[in-house]
Amino acid sequence: MNYINRLFDLKEKVVAITGGSGYLCSNLAVGLSKVGCKIIILDKNINKNSKVFIDLKNNKADFIAIKIDVSKKNEFKISLNKILKKYNKLDILINGAGINAPTSFMDITEAEWDLIFNTHLKGTLFGCQVFGGYMLKKGNGCIINFSSASANPPLSKAYAYSAAKAGINNLSQNLAREWAKKNVRVNALRPGFFPTDWSKKNFLDKKRINAILNHTPMGRFGKPNELLGAVIWLCSDSSSFVTGAEIPIDGGFSSMSI
Repeated sequence: MNYINRLFDLKEKVVAITGGSGYLCSNLAVGLSKVGCKIIILDKNINKNSKVFIDLKNNKADFIAIKIDVSKKNEFKISLNKILKKYNKLDILINGAGINAPTSFMDITEAEWDLIFNTHLKGTLFGCQVFGGYMLKKGNGCIINFSSASANPPLSKAYAYSAAKAGINNLSQNLAREWAKKNVRVNALRPGFFPTDWSKKNFLDKKRINAILNHTPMGRFGKPNELLGAVIWLCSDSSSFVTGAEIPIDGGFSSMSI
């Protein structure tokens, strides 16, 4: 094994990904499988015919899929038992489950607010408590939580989503501080704009697209595979002194002022 391979070696690492069937996390799942990781897809919507499972099978990946509601702590406990039964360990957790809504502020219902917070913030909390708790007992582990360009400053038209993402970033820093000496690293990924078909329909009219791209020095949206390099780095021993960080991958959006 050459130097660069040793530096970023993830072969045989066991990775659990919440929201693993989603637009961004499914790409991470496939990419991580290609570097030798064993993949656990954790998602509320497990469609065995979805692209992520087809791609994983085509790549002869070692993976399992577990249906989970991330707002229920006991389902994380059940999932952890299944993972340990199958692979006998868990090395990495990526908390990527998410949901959004373009509802105007005065029209946000309690149910919608709770749904978004339960999926993002409570799901991250429970994932860190259950899977992170296992890592603390094991004496090592890596957690990557999904923050967002909307965490701070908040993104217009995404009130609950932005507030939840700010909470995730805060929680990640809290846990990084608490768990640093226990060899469990906690970092946050801060994607910029990686629009899905749903977000294009519900958030991105022509005026908003122009506003985003004019604020993005690279002048374009991100592609899902452009998150993978940072994730491989954060998961590998090459980032062994990195914890409590929020890594922006946004084409320069967060550095833009005038």
